[in-house]
Amino acid sequence: MLTIDKINVGDSASFTKTVTEADIALYAGVSGDFNPAHINAEYANSSMFKGRIAHGMLSAGFISNVLGMKLPGPGTIYLSQELKFTKPVYINDTVTATATVIEKIEEKNRLVLETICTNQKGDVVIKGKAVVMPPAAE
Repeated sequence: MLTIDKINVGDSASFTKTVTEADIALYAGVSGDFNPAHINAEYANSSMFKGRIAHGMLSAGFISNVLGMKLPGPGTIYLSQELKFTKPVYINDTVTATATVIEKIEEKNRLVLETICTNQKGDVVIKGKAVVMPPAAE
């Protein structure tokens, strides 16, 4: 468990996952988002993306993994997230979510982190900024 006193500006952590057909189907079922861009191959093939794409929030969820499991880690409270979706994520793309501490607000026990998701080609697919409250020091 990382408390604010053990974290420095510039610290970063990542999580990598390959997005599968099953991930998209499960996310659609959990979220209720059955947009044909994600679910219907015939529709998606005729779209501007020329194929089915993953839900943007599925990839954004990988940021939650980094914050809740790695930096700061278990016990972290996610307060806010800004996101910009810059490129689509396709089935079998490998997405790496990286969070980097850009500001510490020790008196409020808050961290501001740059959040970036890239695909296997290194293309940025999501960029944003998160604010979290790391676990309190014991």
